[in-house]
Amino acid sequence: MNMKTYLDIHPEVQKALDSNRPVVALESTIISHGMPYPQNYETAKLVEDEVRKNGAVPATIALMNGKIKIGLSDDEIRFLAKEGTKVTKTSRRDIPYILSKKMTGATTVSATMIAAELAGIKIFATGGIGGVHRGATETFDMSADLQELANTNVAVVCAGIKAILDLELTLEYLETLGVPVLGYQTDELPAFYTRKSGFKVDYQMDSPQEIANLLKAKWAIGLKGGVIIANPVPEEHALDYDLMTKAIDKAIAEQNKLAIKGKQSTPFLLGKVKELTDGQSLVSNIQLVLNNARLAALVGRELLAVT
Repeated sequence: MNMKTYLDIHPEVQKALDSNRPVVALESTIISHGMPYPQNYETAKLVEDEVRKNGAVPATIALMNGKIKIGLSDDEIRFLAKEGTKVTKTSRRDIPYILSKKMTGATTVSATMIAAELAGIKIFATGGIGGVHRGATETFDMSADLQELANTNVAVVCAGIKAILDLELTLEYLETLGVPVLGYQTDELPAFYTRKSGFKVDYQMDSPQEIANLLKAKWAIGLKGGVIIANPVPEEHALDYDLMTKAIDKAIAEQNKLAIKGKQSTPFLLGKVKELTDGQSLVSNIQLVLNNARLAALVGRELLAVT
């Protein structure tokens, strides 16, 4: 058995890869765990459409029937959306188990990066990356996304680090791992729902071409690992920084009270923040993912032009 035994690449995606057209990887946890049905299904389709409108081919990734599926059919996306949290949230650690048991797994950032690299896809669009959880000095709760970014050659377009996390410690750990944090047309790290965080990115990049040139240089000289392309939520869809800070603080207090840990932390906190903001965070979440898909397609096109 070899790697290809476990890979199932959708014909549209395979054709794009064979003809050297840009492909953008998309995760599936955002479908199963990030939003309720039917917004999750509708958003997944909108995101794929956004990638296509900007000249690239979308490849939504999930594990199904003992295969890593690179690109999903409409029926498969709808199945993930309807099953929701019944689908297993799948990180690097979980991939062998889900494949061997032929279960359905929705890929997190780390698992999507692994699958994308296996398929030869260099650009991945998501909402926000995981990181160091608040209180990690006691719990050691850190997302597997960070180690994946250090080791897997895929660039991740996101709206920064999820605001529910410890942004300062996450940035420190990314620096230790040698992962560049780029700000698209900004020198401040966006914090998912908001355009500001109080922290700086490593480098401001003002065009997709600049980003593509950096990616080419990094990988050409053999510096392994990914790059974070932090793309602020569009101004008209950004939420108030103080409002979000209060909502997140309340959500974390409730999480601690209920002793919710591990894989359940992020879905709980995102759901609680949505409740505390009267649904505003969900609207913002959808718009930032679309914005990231747009930029990922543009960077993907430029990367092929310079390599």
